[in-house]
Amino acid sequence: MTAVFVVALSFGAQGREVKRATVATPMPKTPAPKVHAKRVIVVDNVTGNVLYEKNSLQRCAVASTQKLLTAICVMEAGTLENKVYVQTTDTRVEPTKIYIRPGETYKRRDLLKALLVKSGNDAARALARDVAGSQKKFSYVMNARAKKLGMASSNFVNAHGLTESGQYSTARDIAILMRKAVRIPTLRSYMGTKGFYFQPPGRKKRWLENTNKLLKKMKSCMGGKTGYTNAAGRCLVSYGEMNGRSVIVVCLGSTSAKVWDDVGSLLKWSLEQKQ
Repeated sequence: MTAVFVVALSFGAQGREVKRATVATPMPKTPAPKVHAKRVIVVDNVTGNVLYEKNSLQRCAVASTQKLLTAICVMEAGTLENKVYVQTTDTRVEPTKIYIRPGETYKRRDLLKALLVKSGNDAARALARDVAGSQKKFSYVMNARAKKLGMASSNFVNAHGLTESGQYSTARDIAILMRKAVRIPTLRSYMGTKGFYFQPPGRKKRWLENTNKLLKKMKSCMGGKTGYTNAAGRCLVSYGEMNGRSVIVVCLGSTSAKVWDDVGSLLKWSLEQKQ
């Protein structure tokens, strides 16, 4: 029996649904390729049908894949033209940073793009504080939004995904999150950006390359979000399109050597099925 997501996704003015893929992906006739990741799900982005899953309801750390939720919360908090004034506390985070400095001013959209392309933890902290007033208050915003999306097995403590007690999600919940993110044109564009020049005020611009290597390796990969911590392992959520079909692949708890093959093989397997 085919598993189906029963989730009501509500789309506001900024998050209006954009239907790029109109043909449902057929249920695969061949077994899914074996992957190293501990927790996996493959979902038809059009219908919500689950094409394959492994330990998809198992709670775990999901690292920076949860930045997708941070991005959605920022998108829904007002115009991206709002100015963000960087404070010292925003910069006190490791290891992945875009190296913003206290006293600098950015538009929200600049930090949001850096968040999704380069996975800057300092960008996440700055945006969270700017939107909600503090890191803790932003976690309340995240959890309320996650609940509304139907992410029933998740709890978030911070905006960037670094390991903290009481923070967890599942492969299935991250797939729900990604289904929402790809329906927001701005986020879909940023996730698919291979790289861009980031311009700090009064300093030399820097090239930020997308952490998702599949963007350069696979034409069918349209975007996604990477993540890594010792607790989470290598994580990657990506969405792919081919012949009008669209799928989402979530792999959590993989390794540096295997994660790209894990997601790449599942994208290929799900998108190249014949009717």
